[in-house]
Amino acid sequence: DVVPAGERPGWLLNLTNDGWFGISTGPHQHLQQARVRAIEEGLPLVRAANTGISAIVDPVVRIVTSLPLGTEGVIDGPLPRPVASTFYAKSGDGLIGLVIATALIIVLRKRTRRTGER
Repeated sequence: DVVPAGERPGWLLNLTNDGWFGISTGPHQHLQQARVRAIEEGLPLVRAANTGISAIVDPVVRIVTSLPLGTEGVIDGPLPRPVASTFYAKSGDGLIGLVIATALIIVLRKRTRRTGER
């Protein structure tokens, strides 16, 4: 672990090799996926891609500064401050499991009732 258990990091780092995508939508999609991680955690994101798109993103997913796709260079910009820990950062995927389990129970009960009515 880079950050000790129970402690919150100050920012997220996304190092990626998007070179195999070429000039396509792939790097744009990867940037969007990384931005989702930033808003989930309420943390700023630094994304470094060997062929672009590199960026500094704030915790509410605004791009502070970036290098476009296919551009070689260096980003020198301020690292935004994190926001308060989000609900997802505190609960994680456990809540998703609870929602799925609840949905399964509801579906199974409805099926059992239908079978019993026949």
